[in-house]
Amino acid sequence: MVTADTIYGAMRALETISQLIQFDYDTNNYFIANAPWAITDFPRFAHREILVDTARHYQSVMAIKSMIDSMTYAKVNVVHWHIVDTQSFPFMSPTYPELGSKGAYSKTERFSPADVAEVVEYARQRGVRVMVEIDTPGHAASWCNGHPEICPSPDCPQPLNPATNKTFDVLSGLFKDVTGGERGAGLFPDNVMHLGGDEVNTDCWASNADISKWLSDQGLTLDGGYAYFVKRAQAIAHGYGRDVVGWEEIWDHFGTQLDKSTIIHQWLGARHASLNLLRPAGALTAGIGYLDGLDVTWQTMYEQEPCTGMTDDQCALVLGGGGEMWGETVDFSDWHQTVWPRMAAVAERLWSPRELTNADDASTRLVAYRCLLNHRAIAAAPSTNSGARTAPSGPGSCYDQ
Repeated sequence: MVTADTIYGAMRALETISQLIQFDYDTNNYFIANAPWAITDFPRFAHREILVDTARHYQSVMAIKSMIDSMTYAKVNVVHWHIVDTQSFPFMSPTYPELGSKGAYSKTERFSPADVAEVVEYARQRGVRVMVEIDTPGHAASWCNGHPEICPSPDCPQPLNPATNKTFDVLSGLFKDVTGGERGAGLFPDNVMHLGGDEVNTDCWASNADISKWLSDQGLTLDGGYAYFVKRAQAIAHGYGRDVVGWEEIWDHFGTQLDKSTIIHQWLGARHASLNLLRPAGALTAGIGYLDGLDVTWQTMYEQEPCTGMTDDQCALVLGGGGEMWGETVDFSDWHQTVWPRMAAVAERLWSPRELTNADDASTRLVAYRCLLNHRAIAAAPSTNSGARTAPSGPGSCYDQ
């Protein structure tokens, strides 16, 4: 019997049961070893994500669905969809379709509104949220193909130009597509929206005479212009009823100047103590699971504590974290084996009690889980790798590799 407070708890419980059931080839029967079981289980953190980057390499709708399927096996419940970036803008905005038509890698490497709706609904039916990220003002050079007027110059295209209202008109239209505007829902109905804000190099503003004059007229430094942009973009998202996440740099630069509802997404290492109780909305942590680090083993990820440097009371402000699969060196040919099984280590750390930190104790579980993924047609790499996605070294059992 399964008892759960929510439908999502019931879904996670059924997943646990599915992993307990085995098939006996000698008797031709299904069985659960050492039954009966009584399991009381719940996640330590509510937000457990995989970042899906569709800008560095395009990932198709079918590919994203396959990743969602694999997530549910590890009880990972959020797709953090980093949908656009410097390299490409594959999203076909209903309000500004030229952003996608001119910013995508090709005509076939784009997402229509129907594609987005299909992914979001597929995820919802499996108990997975989809949190979209529209990274601004940096990581935005691809926007300039469709709207060059919102960029400093063709040769120096980012950060986006804060000195023209057209920039914020485009942001407003794009955010309205995403959120549904005053009507609510929209293509991404989740109540949280990620606005990036990271790695903003203001040199292109400094070298542009019009932007420099505008900053001077407003009494703003380059960093002040950065703050102005972040706050105005957040205000647009808030106006459409969304809570906002931003990468850690916005806290480092602006701290308590930010709207108190801002959620900070940490990624710059063991700096959790600096994000203390003055940040009332909480934080996400990405530092334990940067999956694009191909030399980082699952053991290293497993041993990372999401609340390093925090007391338990401070840790209560951490909403969760996840594995960030930045897409510079992955497309569908190597996506799953780069994510899995290392992401399973991250997933267990986000689900399990704080004191469960011994990677040696977890190794048997990781090996078995990697085999389960392979049996379910998920291309998880061998768990014994010293680096991500390395192929098996030779013949052998799944349980030995």
